[in-house]
Amino acid sequence: MCKISIIIPILNEEKYIKNCIDSIINSNIDNFELILVDGGSRDNTVKIIKTFQNESASIKLLHNPKKFTPISMNLGIEASQGDYIFIISAHAEYQDNYFTHLADEVKRLNANCVGGVLNTEVQNSNKKSNSIKKILTHKFGVGNADFRTGGSQVKEVDTVAFGCYTKETFKKFGFYNEKLIRNQDIELNKRIVNGGGKIYLIPDITATYYARENFTDLSKNNFSNGKWNILTAYYTKTFKSLSLRHFIPLIFLLTLLLPILFSLFNIKFLWLALLSLVSYLSLVIISSLKSKDKDSSFFYLVVSFLTLHLSYGLGSLVGLFSTIIKYIKR
Repeated sequence: MCKISIIIPILNEEKYIKNCIDSIINSNIDNFELILVDGGSRDNTVKIIKTFQNESASIKLLHNPKKFTPISMNLGIEASQGDYIFIISAHAEYQDNYFTHLADEVKRLNANCVGGVLNTEVQNSNKKSNSIKKILTHKFGVGNADFRTGGSQVKEVDTVAFGCYTKETFKKFGFYNEKLIRNQDIELNKRIVNGGGKIYLIPDITATYYARENFTDLSKNNFSNGKWNILTAYYTKTFKSLSLRHFIPLIFLLTLLLPILFSLFNIKFLWLALLSLVSYLSLVIISSLKSKDKDSSFFYLVVSFLTLHLSYGLGSLVGLFSTIIKYIKR
């Protein structure tokens, strides 16, 4: 088996890093290196990693003084010696055959990258956190992101999470865009696909990803995601860096705000805003009723959908205005 390089950008991951590393070293990989790139953790993350280093020479710790995630990813790639390179998250745990199976699949399919499905979980199970977990795997919540919603067969996709890349892929399509604080993985994958490369989802391979467990963290994360959707298009000078699903929350917000603005000239435009709002809330209620079970609640499901979509859309709106300001100042 060719050597596998596993790269994890980290910053203050003391709650997750031990279980993550345990899942890697207990998997069935014979020849691997684990490269952790720290962006200046202030908790016990580095201390925990060093205890693992005392037991395994395969674990390496690099430091990224610039902190930003894409820089950490690129530092790891440059330091890697493997034929297959995984870029993964400390917020996840990986099944025994995750790495070997995906490495086999990327070779079998002659692909540039392959990835599995994320099984979203929470560390502290209650009705609120379980409701958040549900909407993050619901098609109404995350659209056609197959790596979140799953599937029944191997299929070609535009992006995957925690993928296995061939080393040649980075030589051909380049490394992560270091201007992108968010979306750097999506942008790279879209760059690969737009350049004629192939990315596949392998649905029978899974990783367990630990989601945000409260509405404050959920809204902060998705506000930032939404904002960086617009900034990603700005910095890459193309909308091809993303998919249509990334702009749906912004489009929804605009169907509310623009009719309200136009109603200053004709009050009848308010009906368009009302129609959009009622249609959306109806979908939220229907989706929440269908998703509810004994571990979640209808109320928390409704709030979870609203928090996810509105924070994401508001972030995109802020990103749009900041981009307009950037162009004006040029």
